Amino acid sequence: MEGPTPVSALIHAATMVTAGVFMIARCSPLFEYSPTALIVITFAGAMTSFLAATTGILQNDLKRVIAYSTCSQLGYMIFACGISNYSVSVFHLMNHAFFKALLFLSAGSVIHAMSDEQDMRKMGGLVSSFPLTYAMMLIGSLSLIGFPFLTGFYSKDVILELAYTKYTISGNFAFWLGSVSVLFTSYYSFRLLFVTFLVPTNSFGPRQITMS
Repeated sequence: MEGPTPVSALIHAATMVTAGVFMIARCSPLFEYSPTALIVITFAGAMTSFLAATTGILQNDLKRVIAYSTCSQLGYMIFACGISNYSVSVFHLMNHAFFKALLFLSAGSVIHAMSDEQDMRKMGGLVSSFPLTYAMMLIGSLSLIGFPFLTGFYSKDVILELAYTKYTISGNFAFWLGSVSVLFTSYYSFRLLFVTFLVPTNSFGPRQITMS
């Protein structure tokens, strides 16, 4: 969903994520009466997490990479509901809100400094200009990929563990697709950091950098 970066931070951290996941969690007594519905939710969530992660690794737009990671994390929340662990799903929803808002606001700082340029291929070498923005984006990315002792680790790891210990076809399907999606998430998160901040500059000429 296109929009100004503060609006993106809001809708990806709260509004858009809450709409579906929170409704399923609130309607959990109804879903528990239909095992078939839970299986459909589990498969849909697992495939969403995988397909969105594979799409994210191909994006060159700074905000689109983060947006597709939101879609991927939504898949985790949905399949957590599908395996009847609604509290863990809402826990991941809350954790995700904070580090995703951090990522979007950091991306907005970079885009504003680059005169509204969002193509990562035209960036590079920004760590010396924006060390604080880089530090914030690094923390948000590490939490997103589930680095130990950060918030994303506690919720995402529990979701995968619970899917594995479900010992059903849908649970195993969610576990394996979720595990592969973790690898893709790590790839596009570090690709974003390296291409934007660490590699030598890729701009096609002199560019005015506005300190943000």
